[in-house]
Amino acid sequence: MTAPTSPRPFPRWDADRAATLDAAQLLLYRSNLLGSDLRITNYGGGNTSAKIGQKDPLSGQEVQVLWIKGSGGDLGSMQLDGFATLYMDRLQALQGIYRGPGHEDEMVGYLPHCTFNLNPRAASIDTPLHAYLPFAHVDHMHPDAVIAIAAMAEGERLTQQVFAGSVGWLPWRRPGFELGLMLQRYQASHPGQRGLVLAGHGLFTWGDDARACYENTVDVIARAQDWLARERAARQAVGFGGPARQALDPAQQDATLLRVLPVLRGLASCSGHKLLHADRQAAVLEFVNSRDLGPLAALGTSCPDHFLRTKIRPLVLDEAVYRLQGEALARALEERLAAYRADYGAYYARCQRADSPAMRDANPVIVLLPGVGMVSMARDKATARVAGEFYGNAINVMRDASAIDRYVGLPEQEAFDIEYWLLEEAKLQRLPKPRPLVGRVALVTGGAGGIGQAIARRLLAEGACVVLLDIDQGALDAVTAELSKAHGRDPVRGVHCDVTREASVVAAFQRAVLEYGGVDILVSNAGIASAASIEDTSLELWNLNQSVLATGYFLVGREAFRLMKAQGRGGSIVMIASKNGMLASPQASAYCAAKAAEIQLSRSFALEGAPLGIRSNVVNPDAVIRGSKIWTGKWSAERAAANKISEQDLEAFYRDRSLLKRSVFPEDIAEAVYFFAAEQLSAKSTGNILNVDAGHLAAFTR
Repeated sequence: MTAPTSPRPFPRWDADRAATLDAAQLLLYRSNLLGSDLRITNYGGGNTSAKIGQKDPLSGQEVQVLWIKGSGGDLGSMQLDGFATLYMDRLQALQGIYRGPGHEDEMVGYLPHCTFNLNPRAASIDTPLHAYLPFAHVDHMHPDAVIAIAAMAEGERLTQQVFAGSVGWLPWRRPGFELGLMLQRYQASHPGQRGLVLAGHGLFTWGDDARACYENTVDVIARAQDWLARERAARQAVGFGGPARQALDPAQQDATLLRVLPVLRGLASCSGHKLLHADRQAAVLEFVNSRDLGPLAALGTSCPDHFLRTKIRPLVLDEAVYRLQGEALARALEERLAAYRADYGAYYARCQRADSPAMRDANPVIVLLPGVGMVSMARDKATARVAGEFYGNAINVMRDASAIDRYVGLPEQEAFDIEYWLLEEAKLQRLPKPRPLVGRVALVTGGAGGIGQAIARRLLAEGACVVLLDIDQGALDAVTAELSKAHGRDPVRGVHCDVTREASVVAAFQRAVLEYGGVDILVSNAGIASAASIEDTSLELWNLNQSVLATGYFLVGREAFRLMKAQGRGGSIVMIASKNGMLASPQASAYCAAKAAEIQLSRSFALEGAPLGIRSNVVNPDAVIRGSKIWTGKWSAERAAANKISEQDLEAFYRDRSLLKRSVFPEDIAEAVYFFAAEQLSAKSTGNILNVDAGHLAAFTR
């Protein structure tokens, strides 16, 4: 989230680096530079373009090509393949077939006909806004400082004042072909200006070359920031009318969120599993604790990018709700959610048009908790986090706009027409089908081991978020970093945990709740292995096996069970036991007894969990040697000695004794876990055992 003002300079243009780049690379450099600073534009927001001379692949003649950020890209992270490229002469020709504002949406269908060099990147709805401005380089940004001015009741007059007439003003119009022509006409009648503020929307700036355009953009934004800071200081403005309450201390905030988030998540997941993101930054706390929270939140956001990701307004919970516990808390939250859904349904009914898409999920995206902070909800963690960031931008806008003038949200009908725009609906329909575990949170103990890693990769590949628990901090950090690099920072967390210590287990589950809102899948996988004859099995060795493999599995299972019950959406518990839980092996009494306890424990969870939709099943591996940490210690030598073979022959020994004569790998165990984790595959399976041992007759379940 951005702050309203900051002494930090904007990213510096590196002239030496720029001198090595061609025209397209310069556009990318400028785009990445602008997108790297959230004071300039938010994630996924804004647009950049350049008109570049290139050789036509058909005629060989040089033609002018518009390079513009393609639909759905992010300026800060995009690469060259993120730009759409279009013939400028064809874009200009579109003006000749335009049938007027009532038909502007049909013009989007003509953009593919303007594509240069068969570029597959879809062109943005903002393409005409860039094409019809007569400048080689154009930036369209969403800086909080400028949007604050654009969202003031006196925004047009104040824009003239702030920029001394060098920046123009256009009234609100949703993006599209008509707005592109409005920009063209306005600039033609106001030559010499350096930019345009679009009411309730953002900023357009331009330049003759890439550097001039960049420096013009950041200078206009800096001027807006400086003016806002001076005006607030001169007025001695207090944000949002001043505080109405004090924030709870961090420990109380944690306690509140730990009580509320699982229940809230479960209730809001009636329309599909959701992940939560909590934000307790200073700007959020200032807003949720302020006198003006109610009226400002009710006005809704002003910028289309904001409310497309956050809905037109948030749900504000009163403190009396989240002081409750248990069933009383669930009833109160359900009442508030039902009221929000009814209000959203009424908004849809008031504003819908004959061709409007069907109403989407009526649950809130943003939930504000006075004293605590903000919670954002979405199908995946990244979308929930970004929605929170966008509402953070809206908070910044409301703070400055309301301190200096009267903050104005978009009219309800205009907001609806953006949210339920047929072009936006078509974009949503083109999105790929969600992966099976999207919206689910899996907690995997022993996550830094070979089997744990394989399980995490399998669940991540199907869309789950994964919390890895392990006692080995170094290995945990390395695995978490590796998985985060492969899957992004949002769906992976690593938490140090000793499963034999109750406080450590409770703290690990609390971390999962604060990060994601709850847990849907538990994979109890932490393990050790030991070998000794019965007479040589010490009480210490016996207790160690029981502590890790029985008590540890009980503690994590109990916490998962409690959390799944609070969420009210069922869940899946998978215990990684062993073939030794079915069939005793010589020289391993402590290990075999503990593994048998896991199997019986899973049946107990299945029995008590069934009325709640909580399933519990067991995966029994055998001899997973490659990649498994338990084979790196004494266990390998001990099992070799017990079977009177060399350690080098262990894998072949276990492979050849199986019915299928095949080795078992961590990925095989991960596949079995996925089967039990996925509702689509095993919704009617509980209390079951799945052997993954390549076939071992004596271990057949019976």
